[in-house]
Amino acid sequence: MNKKIVHDALILTAFTLVLGFLLGAVYEITKEPIAAAEKAALDEAYKVVFKDAASFEEDTEFYSGDAAGILAGSEMPEAAEKDEITAVNKALDASGNVLGYVINVTSHEGSQADISFSVGIQNDGTLNGYSITAISETPGLGVLVQEEPFASQFEGKSEDTYSIVKTAPTADNQIQAVTGATISSRAVTNGVNACLVYFREALQGGN
Repeated sequence: MNKKIVHDALILTAFTLVLGFLLGAVYEITKEPIAAAEKAALDEAYKVVFKDAASFEEDTEFYSGDAAGILAGSEMPEAAEKDEITAVNKALDASGNVLGYVINVTSHEGSQADISFSVGIQNDGTLNGYSITAISETPGLGVLVQEEPFASQFEGKSEDTYSIVKTAPTADNQIQAVTGATISSRAVTNGVNACLVYFREALQGGN
């Protein structure tokens, strides 16, 4: 075998090993700060949607497969494909009593990419609202679903489901879409609906 080929192969192998080691080292160094940043973002979202809570406790029994099954068997089975419930946290008062729940959901209906957000629901089913944790929608249009004019339409309501309209709402279960961003508006609204279905089927009355 040509000595040059062997020499080059050894150099390439050594380079690959060194690069792999460096990448592994960088991952180990950065994984904890990244995880901490993600947790901080979620904690902030929880506080936004449940201002009265003194603390939040992860529901360790939650399983995404069960959630998907509940959605698939509900009155809106399409939600099982379009919306993914990823976590559930109990919202607790200072004495440890459950005030309600914060449900994390990812909508796969965004116009550009997935939209992830946390939804606060009181024990009686009243919505506190939602807080978006990840969004890549069109600047000036789809991203406006995280702003007050649109998001505030959900706050304090206790309807079973919500639907999008393009004009001024005529009923409490109607949500007016962001102008020019109906797809993004519907993605968030359907994500909220999915959380409400899961709440009623798996959480309500179980405190």
